[in-house]
Amino acid sequence: MSAAANTRDGGMAELSALDRPVVMVGLMGAGKSSIGRRLARCLGVNFVDSDVEIEDAAGCSINEIFEKYGETYFRDGERRVMQRLLKAAPGVLAAGGGAFINNQTRELIRSHAISVWLRADIDTLCDRTKGRKHRPLLNTGEARATLQSLIDKRYPVYAKADLTVDTANDGP
Repeated sequence: MSAAANTRDGGMAELSALDRPVVMVGLMGAGKSSIGRRLARCLGVNFVDSDVEIEDAAGCSINEIFEKYGETYFRDGERRVMQRLLKAAPGVLAAGGGAFINNQTRELIRSHAISVWLRADIDTLCDRTKGRKHRPLLNTGEARATLQSLIDKRYPVYAKADLTVDTANDGP
């Protein structure tokens, strides 16, 4: 992909020559799916949500995978699905919140794609994830504390992404 100069279209013309996938990484609620869909539409490429692909491959929900087999099993399956998706035609891919944290998955992304960390503050993440029952890591009754713990652990790793975009409520 060529670098975008300061253009009226925000560099979208330059991005239309996409030669590898763009992978959105970040915590749940950061906007990976919603921003990813919009970016894919602007670029005229496919959008894929890795969580949907994982559920299709497993034949059950991510919550069910976590409940029946645990997080380690889920992360192994997630890595295999990401490996398959990264071999597909260039497009925009929303990775699960923990995908980039896994060393093997992160190296796959870094070697085959452009990684974009969608960063949001704790208040924004809490607002966006409130009441969402399909997020297994937040089904603890202490969603804010869990999100803060995830921020503390994951943000230093997400910072290794190729690009960072702030998606706080007052952002893009």
